[in-house]
Parts: sequence; C-alpha cells; structure tokens
Amino acid sequence: MSSRARALAVCTALVLALLVTVALAPLPFSVAYPGMTANVLGDDKGKPVITITGAGTRRTSGELRMTSIVATGPDASVRLSDVVKGWFRTDEAVMPREAVYPVGDNTEEIAEHNAAQMKESQDSATSAALGHLHKSAKDIKVKLSLADVGGPSAGLMFALGIVDKLDGDGAGQDLTGGKKIAGTGTITAGGEVGAVGGVPLKTQAAHRDGATVFLVPRKECADARAELPKGMRLIPVTTLDGAVGSLEALRTGGKVPAC
Repeated sequence: MSSRARALAVCTALVLALLVTVALAPLPFSVAYPGMTANVLGDDKGKPVITITGAGTRRTSGELRMTSIVATGPDASVRLSDVVKGWFRTDEAVMPREAVYPVGDNTEEIAEHNAAQMKESQDSATSAALGHLHKSAKDIKVKLSLADVGGPSAGLMFALGIVDKLDGDGAGQDLTGGKKIAGTGTITAGGEVGAVGGVPLKTQAAHRDGATVFLVPRKECADARAELPKGMRLIPVTTLDGAVGSLEALRTGGKVPAC
C-alpha cells in the first residue's frame, strides 16, 4: 500500500470514528411530545378543577381545555438519531434542554420550580378573572386544583374558566357555546397573555382530545400554524378581555380574530 493510500485510510478511519462518537454522544436537547389536556370547567381525579366560594356559580355546557407537552427528562440521553427523527416527525419536537428545563439540575428541583410557577399562575389567573368581572377577592375565594401539571402555561384557561363559572357573557350564556375549546398562554394579574412554547404539540393534543378551537398567544400564531391539525380553528389572544370577547363573538356568529 502506498503512503498516500495509508494516509487516506487513516483519515477515513478518523472521520468514521468522529461520526460514530457524534452519533452516540448525548446532546443538550430534550424531545417533546403532545401531553395531557384537562377541562378546567370539569373535574380532575374526582375533584373540581375550579371551586368558588362567596358567590353563585353557573352551569356550563362546553369545555375549556388547558393543554400541555411532555418531554424527556433532564437526565435523559438524547442522541443525534433522536434529533434527526424529531425533525421529520410532526408529533415530536426537539428543543434545547434549557428551554424545557430552565431551572434545576434534577427531577426534584424541576418539580419544585414547576409547582411554584403553577401556584403563581393560578393566583394571577384568579386576580385577572376577578378584575375582568369587577369583583373583589375579599368576597370571592377561588381554589384551583389540577394534579400532575406544573408551569405557568395554563393561566389563560384557568382565568377563562373562572370567568365562565361566575359570569359567562353576563347574559346567562356560557363562553363556550357548548364547544370544546382548548388553548394555552401565561397570564398576568392584569390580564395580559404571554407566550409559552410547544404550541404545535399542544394543538395536536387538543385535536386528539376533541377540541375544534384553539386560543393561542398572538406572538405564537406562526408556530401554531406550522403543524395545525385539520379542522382546528386558531384564535389569537393578547389579553383576557380580548379572549372573552372572541369567545362571545364565536358563540354569537360575530367577527372572530384570526391568526
């Protein structure tokens, strides 16, 4: 074998070894999938998701479904083959690990952080809903209970659920008009709706569980359209007031915003 052939063989072996190493090495990504959804107007594990005391509540006929994603854990090994597969599947998404787990290095720390975010989100949703209805938190108490879910992304749907149970549209009509409506979005105590991430997977979860309408933070319209299930209608949202108005328009046949 000539010296040139030997050099080429050595280089080829080194390149192959490098490719094998890259293919087998764990990468700083998580693989996410469509998660569970829950009707905030109903029960979760035998308990009402929303319990209100100090004011009368109304019966509702439709559903307001919060949506979620699930992802490989912070300690899971995601390899190049997983990343490549995720690029070509609509029911998976490869996301930077720090985007999925921004705080905490282990399962316990992450669970604690997500629980704290959920509690803060529930408090903000209650304040936003009561503020929208011009009702006082001194007179009305709201308890929100949803097991096995963390993070802030259910805030919008919690707030809508509280509004629906307390008021509907103010004329004896529920917000949903009997429809299965899903959505996502953070919320502030002042009623501002924020982006959350993972929207394409959440629309798939909503479609799987029977929803036909999806409320999405306006800034994430493009993401939501990317893998939108057939028959799913998107409604962009920036505030709780706007979301309530859009649902009223949807129920009455008025003009509904679109992405």
